[in-house]
Amino acid sequence: MTDSKYFTTTKKGEIFELKAELNSDKKDRKKEAVKKVIASMTVGKDVSSLFPDVVNCMQTDNLELKKLVYLYLMNYAKSQPDMAIMAVNTFVRDCEDANPLIRALAVRTMGCIRVDKITEYLCEPLRKCLKDEDPYVRKTAAVCVAKLHDINAQLVEDQGFLDHLRDLLSDSNPMVVANAVAALAEINESSPTAAALIDMNSQTVNKLLTALNECTEWGQIFILDSLANFTPKDEREGQSICERVTPRLAHANAAVVLSAVKVLMKFMEMLDPSTDYTIALTKKLSPPLVTMLSSEPEIQYVALRNINLIVQKRPEILKHEMKVFFVKYNDPIYVKLEKLDIMIRLATQANIAQVLAELKEYATEVDVDFVRKSVRAIGRCAIKVEQSAERCVSTLLDLIQTKVNYVVQEAIVVIKDIFRKYPNKYESIISTLCENLDTLDEPEARASMIWIIGEYAERIDNADELLESFLEGFHDENTQVQLQLLTAIVKLFLKRPTDTQELVQQVLSLATQDSDNPDLRDRGYIYWRLLSTDPAAAKEVVLAEKPLISEETDLIEPTLLDELICHIASLASVYHKPPSAFVEGRTAMKKVALPTRAQTTPSEVVEATTAPQAAAAPAAPAQPQTTVIPSQGDLIGDLLSMDLGPPAPQQTQQPSSFVEDTGSIDLLGGGLDSLLGGGIPVPGAAPTPPPMAAPVGGGSSLGGLGDILDLAAGPGLGGGCYVAPKEVWLHPTKAKGLEISGTFSRRQNQMYMDLTFTNKALQQMSGFAIQLNKNSFGLIPAAQLQVVSPLNPNQSNDTSLPLNPVGPVLRMDPLTNLQVAVKNNIDVLYFSVVVPLHVLFVQDGQMERKTFLATWKDIPEKNEANFHISNVTYNTDTITQKLQANNIFTIARRNVEGQELLYQSLKLTNAIWVLTELKIQPGNPTITLSLKSRALDVVQGVFEAYNTILHN
Repeated sequence: MTDSKYFTTTKKGEIFELKAELNSDKKDRKKEAVKKVIASMTVGKDVSSLFPDVVNCMQTDNLELKKLVYLYLMNYAKSQPDMAIMAVNTFVRDCEDANPLIRALAVRTMGCIRVDKITEYLCEPLRKCLKDEDPYVRKTAAVCVAKLHDINAQLVEDQGFLDHLRDLLSDSNPMVVANAVAALAEINESSPTAAALIDMNSQTVNKLLTALNECTEWGQIFILDSLANFTPKDEREGQSICERVTPRLAHANAAVVLSAVKVLMKFMEMLDPSTDYTIALTKKLSPPLVTMLSSEPEIQYVALRNINLIVQKRPEILKHEMKVFFVKYNDPIYVKLEKLDIMIRLATQANIAQVLAELKEYATEVDVDFVRKSVRAIGRCAIKVEQSAERCVSTLLDLIQTKVNYVVQEAIVVIKDIFRKYPNKYESIISTLCENLDTLDEPEARASMIWIIGEYAERIDNADELLESFLEGFHDENTQVQLQLLTAIVKLFLKRPTDTQELVQQVLSLATQDSDNPDLRDRGYIYWRLLSTDPAAAKEVVLAEKPLISEETDLIEPTLLDELICHIASLASVYHKPPSAFVEGRTAMKKVALPTRAQTTPSEVVEATTAPQAAAAPAAPAQPQTTVIPSQGDLIGDLLSMDLGPPAPQQTQQPSSFVEDTGSIDLLGGGLDSLLGGGIPVPGAAPTPPPMAAPVGGGSSLGGLGDILDLAAGPGLGGGCYVAPKEVWLHPTKAKGLEISGTFSRRQNQMYMDLTFTNKALQQMSGFAIQLNKNSFGLIPAAQLQVVSPLNPNQSNDTSLPLNPVGPVLRMDPLTNLQVAVKNNIDVLYFSVVVPLHVLFVQDGQMERKTFLATWKDIPEKNEANFHISNVTYNTDTITQKLQANNIFTIARRNVEGQELLYQSLKLTNAIWVLTELKIQPGNPTITLSLKSRALDVVQGVFEAYNTILHN
């Protein structure tokens, strides 16, 4: 007979009988009695009066009986704390039992008895179990520490249990490591101090990765979640971790797969997207995600919500897997709708025909909600893939012809959006839409149809009659319809004032005098006053050009998306909300962000630069050092915390303030003195004389370069510095209607950012301010941004912002990348631009000839780079003039066997020198450019500057 018999008894006086049985000398009767007690407790009977009798049964070697007694203790210890102390001695004894199962059982039960009075008695047994020889006991004890911390956090910290847990991270048993990680993570989340309990260094990560392969699936999840909180020190370490985590993608448990995906998605941010490894990793992420879509509907839904985020961040992962998101007839509605959303996100010109055929099928289904979403999806396809717009409109017209009411209404709503996206392209279908006017009964569809009639009133002969038909039941309409009808009739009046005056007076009267809705009334009064005082202004306001709608409106905001990617495989990724939106406490306050791709470290970049400097005979004299560019930090964080007020007063740069204690080396080399290899004065020693130029003649290591000392180079005829045409830096669809175009220039030895602000929104803009993030050359605004305020809709304003290189310095990638924040009364907007290097060339970049010769000799040959510039149509004189106009100065010029040689120097705003040699062969449009500098990082930019100047 099974244990179900214990739940069927209804005897009276049972407690008395149980008491007698519990005190029986026969072990079997005792066990039977305890089972009956547990059964009664399970169905809700109060058997707490038997507490002392049950506790007496703990003194047994029978494991099954001991488990039952411990179960009873856990349930009633809180209501009988004084009596629970009786069990302490037994716990202590059981923790030293020869059987590891009993030791583990004792320590597990101790953690579950939430009674303050007895916790202090349990510390010593717990400490012993944490060092137990059996891994099963150790892993159980690790979880017990987390439970004890929940009861009395201070006690756990005072007794040093956290250190014991950290020691368990190095345990030889993977399950012990996994439970230690889980316990530390749990304590870290609940601890008010918020201190990171796991020191996630490379050594710890290696231990966790070793344990990852052998522990249970839930242990793997805890370890993967901990790995997700680690930020590798460089790209190589990130790739190594990815390689060891990738096998988890093949796990049968969906939770393990999603946790592995989270780790890989985070670390991929640090990898170079163009490498073979990253491309291969992207391909490996696809199959496990697809496999999850064969699971139960609930798991499918969770997987789809996570895939939705992944597709927004990295659409290339699933770009070839469109078919797996096609809806099956037996999918629940919540799975269907989620698949539909992902299909739109993956839609491209290559697969749009396949997607549209599917969507057209879905639009004939019986599920009304699904059909509506399908019709809307067709409209979203038209907006997202411009090449498919015509096919989408044709599909929508076919659906309208079905005359199914809710299909027609949804089609009209999305066609309105298509008109907004592609003005003056598909208006020929308006007559078809008007045929269905009488069938529209939903507010959104009626409002959309009214908007279409008002917007294209000049193309619809009977627009006034159509709008008048809506006006008859004005007060019964939804607010959305009333507002749209008011605006449409005003538009109609402004386009056809002669025959619609009565109609506009009627709607203004209904909206103002007969309405209780403040929104409607206010809009009515605004239109009334505009029309009565200044009809021309009314026309500009009401009939203004509308900004185009974008397919990005349904995307999650990028910073929120990055945060949600860090929470893949959690509720946040299902809700598509950050934890702070639905969780209170510490966890909600913790903000996480994706790591940025690591930059090449300064020591790597300048290894070649510093070696010759160290080896050079006497060192340079002590001079104010040039700017040290630290490694790139959290740039977005810097931008978001910027003060967008007026610029601070200019002050002379103190370069030493940027020198870090970490032994960073001047990334872009020293000034002229360090190039010439001057000595640092030693206390008590005579001053070191400056080095002499290298001897000129056949024995010179420079060959014929020494001859430049005998040549006279006349000054060039300085023209203007080359200014590139303005280009759009910030598109209005991404900046709430503000378009910013610009370029960089240098005038009278002052650098400028030349900007054009254009308001393409429907409202005025004012309160403009600008701020630049830390950058490689310390560029900051030298004055306040001057933009006309207010900037009216469709108005443009040109302005020039002077820049000074005296701000904080941070190495960027690319080197001249400049991150900009612009604030107005609507929002703070962010964008980045690349500064052309030639505007950073300063006017005092002409070296003395002796200095040039000595410096060229001093810079080692491995710091020389050669380039070819093709299609140069100018002669040598013109080339010299064009370069000098851009602060590239010719030091000497000579002719060797019919080949012209130009020796030139230039200096950047942060005192970095670049020496060049141009070889020009008459009649040959390709010239050779040789560059020498201690700062190899700038060499590519200088070549691009030459190329730009000589082709413009």
